[in-house]
Amino acid sequence: MARNLLKRFIPTPAAIKSNPALHFLGDLLHDPNLFHLNRHSVSVAFFWGLFIALLPIPGQMPVAAGAALLFRCNLPITVALVWITNPFTMPFFFYLTYKVGSLILQSEPLMVEPELTWDWLANEFGHLWKPLLLGSVLTGLIFGALGYFGMQMYWRWHVNHSWRKRQKNRADKAVEEKKENS
Repeated sequence: MARNLLKRFIPTPAAIKSNPALHFLGDLLHDPNLFHLNRHSVSVAFFWGLFIALLPIPGQMPVAAGAALLFRCNLPITVALVWITNPFTMPFFFYLTYKVGSLILQSEPLMVEPELTWDWLANEFGHLWKPLLLGSVLTGLIFGALGYFGMQMYWRWHVNHSWRKRQKNRADKAVEEKKENS
């Protein structure tokens, strides 16, 4: 299952708790939901990780870690999901969220050539922030909800599939034993 794959890449709770940079969190890191892979913890982590990934804020990882602590969901998954908007994908995602916000506000999207300079950002931010923020929150909520419900459905499917597979294996084994005993 994906659980075993994730366990290979996720740091152990002991490694995270013993990290000296995290001692200021005290007992907050001792909540078992922060590191357990169960349906609730992972689904909520998907919601918050995807929601925060689409917010145009600096320091998404600490914000995601704070959300994981606050909502008691899987910390490593929440933090890892914010990397969906990495430096390569961020322009695409934030342009999409800007367009969504412009559409909802019924404002004309700016047709200016974007520049990667602080001067351009300072001059244009007054026109960009409302549609960007609204679009980011809305798409974050939508993608977060899709991630939450998608993970819930996948988890249920996987449990049912594993259960049926075990039942079939038991039935096959019983048939073989019956043949051997005959």
